[in-house]
Amino acid sequence: MTKQFWNLFKVSPVVLAATFFVANSALAAEVNDPITNVSQLSEAQESNDISQVTSVSQFSDVQPTDWAFQALQSLVERYGCIAGYPNGTYRGNRALTRYEFAAGLNACLNRVNELIATATADIVNKQDLATLQRLQEEFAAELATLRGRVDGLEARTSELEANQFSTTTKLVGEAIFNISDAFGGDRAVAAGNSNQNLDSNTTFSDRVRLNLYSSFSGQDQLQIRLTAGNIVSNAAVTGTNMTRLAYDVAAPDNNSVSIDKINYAFNLTDAVRVKVDATGGELWENVNTFNPDFSSSARGALSRYGRFSPIYRQGAGGAGLTLTFNPKGPISLSAAYLARTANDPSVNNGLFDGDNAIFGQLSFQPSKAFNIGLTYARSYQGNTVANNLLQATGSAFANNPFGNNTRTESDNYGAEATFQLGSKLALSGWGGYTTADAQTGVNAGRYAEIWYYGATLALKDFGGEGNVLGVIFGQPPQVTGGNIKNGSAFDSGTSYHLEGLYKYKVSDNIQVTPGLLVIFNPENNNNNDTEYVGTLRTTFTF
Repeated sequence: MTKQFWNLFKVSPVVLAATFFVANSALAAEVNDPITNVSQLSEAQESNDISQVTSVSQFSDVQPTDWAFQALQSLVERYGCIAGYPNGTYRGNRALTRYEFAAGLNACLNRVNELIATATADIVNKQDLATLQRLQEEFAAELATLRGRVDGLEARTSELEANQFSTTTKLVGEAIFNISDAFGGDRAVAAGNSNQNLDSNTTFSDRVRLNLYSSFSGQDQLQIRLTAGNIVSNAAVTGTNMTRLAYDVAAPDNNSVSIDKINYAFNLTDAVRVKVDATGGELWENVNTFNPDFSSSARGALSRYGRFSPIYRQGAGGAGLTLTFNPKGPISLSAAYLARTANDPSVNNGLFDGDNAIFGQLSFQPSKAFNIGLTYARSYQGNTVANNLLQATGSAFANNPFGNNTRTESDNYGAEATFQLGSKLALSGWGGYTTADAQTGVNAGRYAEIWYYGATLALKDFGGEGNVLGVIFGQPPQVTGGNIKNGSAFDSGTSYHLEGLYKYKVSDNIQVTPGLLVIFNPENNNNNDTEYVGTLRTTFTF
């Protein structure tokens, strides 16, 4: 529309402003292509919906010098039928479709009818009514189409409401198809043991997860997760947990469906977020792990160790409570308690007497480009068979340095950081130190010191938008000190973890990730051959 349109129809200011009105409702989007882009939608979410305005000054992008200012002012003050966008703009320079014009005209017609019905018809002059009548006749077809579409939307909405799964719950699914094979020279063994050939077969396996997310207030979330899979850990073939994949299972259930996670999160106050895990609690899902590009088991690193620092595996699978203070601020504090066998009433189990972890983390994010965390966990394991201090990351000796039938306490310290070097490059890393003490058994009173570190590099949009080229390097947990020894020495060598992967985005719902995992000196034994794991992971999300 232009000034010539005004002159041609001799439209009053009321009608002219109506022609530039963009309906602030879902109707305009339904009848035509979407009228907002992603940034505009983000602005809308961060603003309050101003809807009906009472003064033209409420529009931040309308100035008194604009040629249509008086028309808008007249329409707002005389009729009150102008609505703006949620971020307080009018966007008068945006192109207008006939459907949008009809929607705005219809809104003004409705307002005029209201004024007439309430005995305020003196506000509406005959010239306005005549012009509006001509415009209504001109756009009769579009108005009829709009009414038909509104009726159709109402029918579809009623159908959805009558047949929807739930008014409070949504389903989010994830499926992994995985092809993998391990190869190398001899199978990894601990120092002093004899070697055997690494004899592995190529496998094709899957894992499926269905998450039910429910919200009752809009600020809370109940999660119930159903899981099935048959991805077997390769540790039995390679001789080391260092070759394990991010999404394998030590004892798979052959695709039997089970509920492996139930939790409820809510805001206690604006500054305190609470999460209660009834089962399947995992610290890496409750707090920041400082490795955003690789922490997911389905869309991140291919290896178990490459996802994040082992300190976040303390208490995994248990029940407990996580509190996050000032979750949206630059400085936040997280505190958690998880008990692995909280549901078992027998001796040396339960919420407080069984395996448990007390966790704390201080996070500092001075800018979007830099984020650092300091982490501590105090763990107790009273397992009467074999302890697992670092949850199958690192050597077998590092996970169970005192042997079976030993109650063990450990203090775990960690530092983590993330650097966003522009929009295309991200660096993340972690370092950790654990000191473990034997409380019972033949090694009672002895202790072990364990060190580890890792670093990741992510090149984003490499080869295409949404693709990520990743490199992960680190040293898995290794016993380096203390007064407990594995035979005549500590771990006899140092293992190194090297991983390369390429996350290829087929679509918003499909990602294909080929990669290669290389373990040098497996089991921290310099006499072991280098081992390799080739993997092709395809992830479907829906």
